[in-house]
Amino acid sequence: MHRVSVLAAALAMSSLALADVSLTGTVQDPSHSAIAGAQVTLQRGRTSLKTGTGPQGEFIFRALQPGEYSLSVQFLGFSLHQQKVKLGTSQPLPIEVTLSLESMKQELTIEGQGEFVNTDPSTNRSAVTVSGSLLESLPVFDQDYIATMSRFLDQGATATGGVTLVVDGVEANGVGVSPSAIQSVQINNDPYSAVFSRPGRGRIEVLTKASTPQYHGTLNFLFRDQHLNARDAFAVTRPPEQRRIYEGSVTGPLFNPQKNGFLISFDRQELDQQAIIYAQTPTGLFRGNLDAPVRRLFVSGRASHAFSDTNSLWIGYSYEDRYFKNQGAGDNVLPEAAQNSEFREDEITLSHRALITPHLAHQLRFLVGRFDAPFQSVTDAPKIIVPDAFTAGGAQADLHRTERHWDGTELLTYSKGRHVVKFGIDVPDWSRRGITNRREFLGVYSYASLADYSQGRWYSFTQQAGSGHLTFLEKVFGPFVQDQIQVTPNFSVSIGLRYYFQNYFHNDPNNFAPRLALAWSPGKSRKTVIRAGGGMFYDRTGPQPIVDSLLYDGVLLRRYVVTGTGLPSAPSIVRLDPALHIPYTMQYSAGVERQVSKAATLSVTWIGVRGVDLFRSRDANAPFGPLYLARPDPAFSQIRQIESAGRMTSDSLEISFRGRLGQHFTGLAQYTLAKAENNTSGVTYFPADSTTWAGEWGRADFDQRHRFNLLGSLTGWKWANFGAAVSAASPAPVDETTGRDDNHDGLALDRPAGVTRNTLQGPAYLELDLRWSRDFKLSPRKEGPVLTVAADAFNVTNNVNYTTYIGNLSSPFFGQAVSSQPARRMQLGLRFKF
Repeated sequence: MHRVSVLAAALAMSSLALADVSLTGTVQDPSHSAIAGAQVTLQRGRTSLKTGTGPQGEFIFRALQPGEYSLSVQFLGFSLHQQKVKLGTSQPLPIEVTLSLESMKQELTIEGQGEFVNTDPSTNRSAVTVSGSLLESLPVFDQDYIATMSRFLDQGATATGGVTLVVDGVEANGVGVSPSAIQSVQINNDPYSAVFSRPGRGRIEVLTKASTPQYHGTLNFLFRDQHLNARDAFAVTRPPEQRRIYEGSVTGPLFNPQKNGFLISFDRQELDQQAIIYAQTPTGLFRGNLDAPVRRLFVSGRASHAFSDTNSLWIGYSYEDRYFKNQGAGDNVLPEAAQNSEFREDEITLSHRALITPHLAHQLRFLVGRFDAPFQSVTDAPKIIVPDAFTAGGAQADLHRTERHWDGTELLTYSKGRHVVKFGIDVPDWSRRGITNRREFLGVYSYASLADYSQGRWYSFTQQAGSGHLTFLEKVFGPFVQDQIQVTPNFSVSIGLRYYFQNYFHNDPNNFAPRLALAWSPGKSRKTVIRAGGGMFYDRTGPQPIVDSLLYDGVLLRRYVVTGTGLPSAPSIVRLDPALHIPYTMQYSAGVERQVSKAATLSVTWIGVRGVDLFRSRDANAPFGPLYLARPDPAFSQIRQIESAGRMTSDSLEISFRGRLGQHFTGLAQYTLAKAENNTSGVTYFPADSTTWAGEWGRADFDQRHRFNLLGSLTGWKWANFGAAVSAASPAPVDETTGRDDNHDGLALDRPAGVTRNTLQGPAYLELDLRWSRDFKLSPRKEGPVLTVAADAFNVTNNVNYTTYIGNLSSPFFGQAVSSQPARRMQLGLRFKF
C-alpha cells in the first residue's frame, strides 16, 4: 500500500512538472483602455482559480495543466465576459479581452458559474437573487414570484406607497410580463445605489427575458381544488374552492432573425373561492362562507429591433382586466357588507439603448398608460360597525378611480479607466388622476360594543355629501449622479447623490440624498470582502393623501362626524400641515462576506435604520379634556391634519447563505435578528389621543425579533426534482384599546390608562412549502421540448397561523384570533417548454 502511494505521488509530481503552462492576457474597455481591478476567474471542473488585473489590465495564471477551461471576466459597469480556453503542452499566446458596457446588454443569469465575492457594489452577497430556473423549481403559490420574494423585504425600508418595483432597471408599477417571461428576481442588490429611490431592502428588482433568434416558449397550467385542501381553522366545513391558471410566453425572431425579435406572454386566472366569516352578532355566533370569485386576464407583447450592435429599440403593449365579487367580506364582516370591483389597464412601453461613444452609453425607457377602476357596494344601506364583533349593512364603498400616467428614466453611463459614472433623471410618477367618491353617502354607525348596539347607543355617526369628484396632476421626479471608483484592485468606492421632488410639498425644496458604499477585500485570496455604506432615502406620499387633502376641503366632499355627545356636526376636512415636508430614512450598514466554497458564499451584515419626520395623522380639532365637550373650532368637526413628525429606529443583524451545497442542493437562506420601534404606523395613523403623542412610542407593527426564510431546490435525479420554501417569524405586537371613544373625537382608538402602543403579543408564524416535479423529454435532442409534471403543497404541516389577536377590550373576541392564514393547500401543474 505504501509503495502504491509513493508511486501515485511521483506520477502526480511528474505530471505537474510537465504541465508548467501559464495563461496570460489583458482586459480592456471598448475604447481599448486598460481596465485595472477586474476579476478574472479560470475554472476547470470543480477547480476554480481567481485573480485580479493589474494597472495595465494584465493578468496571469501559472502552473496550469493541459485541458479545456472556462474563463470569465467581470468588472463594475460591464457585462460578464465568458469564453472557452484550450491549453496544450506549449505556452499559449496572450488573450485579449474587450468588455462591453453593461447597459448595452440585457443581464443574463449564468447557471453554474458559481458564487464568488468581489468588491463590486452591485455584487453584494447579502442580496437575495433567484434565477428564473430556480423559481421554476420552487413551490410558488399561483406563480406569484413577487409575493414569494417579498418575505425577504424589510418593511422598515419600504415607502409610504409600499414596495418599490424595478423592472429591467427602471421603476415601474407592474412587471409587464407574465411569470414565465421573468429572467430573475432580486432584493437588496447594490443597497446604496443613487439610481434608485429606495434602499435595497425596500425594493424588488425584476429582469425580464429578451427576445431570442430561435423560437422558445413556456406554457403552464396550474390547478387547485378544495378536495386537495385541509379545512380552514375558522370554517364550519371545507369551503368550495377551485383555481385554474393558464400562463405562458413565446419568444423568437421576427422577419430578420439577426435584427428583429418578439416576446409574447399571457396569464389567465380563474379563481372560484369563498370568504370565511366568523363574527359575533346580537343573535349569536355567525359562521359561514360566501362566494368571492376572481377573474384576471393579462396579455403583453413586445417587438425589438437592432439598428446595429450598439443601437437597439423595443416597444411593447400590455392589457390587464380584473374582476372581484363579494370582496371585503370575511372575518367579522357579514356578506351584506361586501363590494364588487373591476380594474382595466392598458400600457405602452418603449426602451432604447445605444452606445453614443466608446465610453458613453445611453438607456431610455418610458411608459404611458391608463386604468379604470369602479367599486360598488353589494347592498345600498347604512353601514353598521361593532369593532372586532361584526360589520353589517351596506359596504358604503362606492368609488370610481381613473388614471392617465407617464413614467420614464434616462440613464447615461460613462466609463473611463477606474471610474463608472451613472447619471440621469428618474420620473417614477407623472399622472393625471380622477376620482368620484360616493362612500358613506347613506351613513355609518359605529358602536363600542354589542351591549351599546343593543341599546342603540352609537359613539359615532359619519356621513358624506357633495359632488365627490376630483381630478389632479401628481408629479414626482429625481435626478441622480453616481461615481463607482475602483481605487485599487481590492478596494472600491461608490459615491452618489439623488434629488427628490414631489408637487404639493413646497416647504422643503432641499431634498438631496447622499449615498456612499465601500468594499475592501483584504489579502491575496480575495475570498473575503468587508462592506460598509450609508445613505438617505426620501419618502413620497403616493396619491391617496393628496386626494384626501384636495377632496375633503369642506366643499367638494363634505364629511360630517357626529359623536356620542350629540353636538351638531360641522363638516370635517383634511389638510396638510403648513410645516409638512417629505420624510426620510437614514440607513447604514457594515458586513463581512466570505466565499466558503467555489459555489457558495456566507455574509453577516448589521443594518441600522433611522426614520426622521415620518408621516402620520391627527385630529387637529379634537376636544380637550377632561370633559371633551366641545371642539376648539366649532366651524369644523374633525380636522385630519397630515404631518411629518414621526420617528423610527430599527437595528438588525442578517446572516445570509446563497449558493450550492453538495451536488444537488441550490438555494439561499437568511436569518434576521431585529428590533424596530416607532411612534407612527404611516400616513393614515391616528394616535389614541390627538392632543398628545405621549404613549405612542413602542414596538413597530412589523417588529419581529426573529425571522428565517429559505428557498432551495434539490435536483440531479432523472425521476424527480424537489423544491422547498420555509418561512418562520416570532410574534409581531398587538395594540390594546378600550374600543370606546371616551374623548369624543369620533375614533375608537382610546387605550386603558397607563397602557402604551403595541404592548400585547401576537401569534408566531411558521410555514413549510414543498414541491415535487419530474421532467419528461419529448425529443432525444439536447434542447428538445420538455414536459414537466409537478405537485406543490403549501403549509405542509397544516400549522394554524393566526393572522393576529384582537386587542379590543370591548370585543367578545379579546385576546383571540378570528382569522388565520390558509390551511394546507395543494397545487397541481403541467409545464411544456420548447
